Order: sequence, then C-alpha cells, then structure tokens
Amino acid sequence: MTIFVQALFIFFARILDVSIGTLRTILLVKGNRQIAAVLGFFEVMIYLIVLGKVVGNINKPILIIAYCLGYACGNIIGGRIEEKLSLGRVSAGVILKENYEDVVQALRDGGFGVTIFEGMGLEGKSYMLNIILERRHINKLYKAVHKIDPHAFITISDIRSSMGGHFVPKKKG
Repeated sequence: MTIFVQALFIFFARILDVSIGTLRTILLVKGNRQIAAVLGFFEVMIYLIVLGKVVGNINKPILIIAYCLGYACGNIIGGRIEEKLSLGRVSAGVILKENYEDVVQALRDGGFGVTIFEGMGLEGKSYMLNIILERRHINKLYKAVHKIDPHAFITISDIRSSMGGHFVPKKKG
C-alpha cells in the first residue's frame, strides 16, 4: 500500500471512528446504553487499527497529519450527523408579553402540549410556555411562535428523559 493510500485510509477511518464516538456519547447521555455499547465496540476497533498503522510508521509525518485531520473532520461530521438525526427530546421555554393565547392555540393546533405559567418580569406581566418536544420539531415550534410573536424569547434545553405528556404523533410510513 502506498503512503498516500495509507494516509487516505487513516484519514477516513478516523472520520468514521470519531463520528461514531460522537453518536455513542450522545446516546449514552440520553440513556441508550445498549446501542452506545455496540457503537463503542466498533469505535475502539477502528481506533486501534488506525493507531497501529500510525505508531508503526511514526517516522512518516503524512500519516500523523492524516490521523489528526481525520480526528478534526470526524468531530465536524459527527456533529452534523447528530443534527440530522435529531435524537431525543428537548424542553422549550417560550416567554411572551402578549398574544399568549394565540401562540398557545397555534402550538396546540400544531400538536404540541403546552403548559402555561403566569409571571412578572421587569416590564410587567409575562407568560411562560413550557413545551417538551422531539428535537426534530424545534424549527416547527420556532416558526409557529415567530409567526404570531416575533419578539418572543425562546430557550431550548436538552432533557435526558421524560415520561407522559402530549407529543406530536409520529407519522406512520
């Protein structure tokens, strides 16, 4: 195998193992231990094979550079894969000053479960909507709220798990 082919192999294998590692970590944090364990097996297998090729040829800087570049690109690609998969649920907090009834109705019409809290902010009475939703529905939430109140303050937080409640029905396909 030529040095260039070895470098390409190392580069792409590192992208693969780091991307798998990113997904494994996210699944582990979200409580999917079995899938994370399987991914961890393949991640470490790829890592050890690639590391052996680099350490066995430590006097070839192109292999070290390919290893490091593969790691860097793997982080970027792993993050993008996670974004596309949209794994898990999030908690959304929507703070509104007015039109809260219209926003609540639009969200409920869109299939979101909404809990309303009344509070007092710096500028007077405000309303906080609490919504637990699938991560893949974040943009749908943003659009529905922004259409009625473009000045709404929205926060999104990851949640590890949830139980009960009302969620947008899954499409049968």
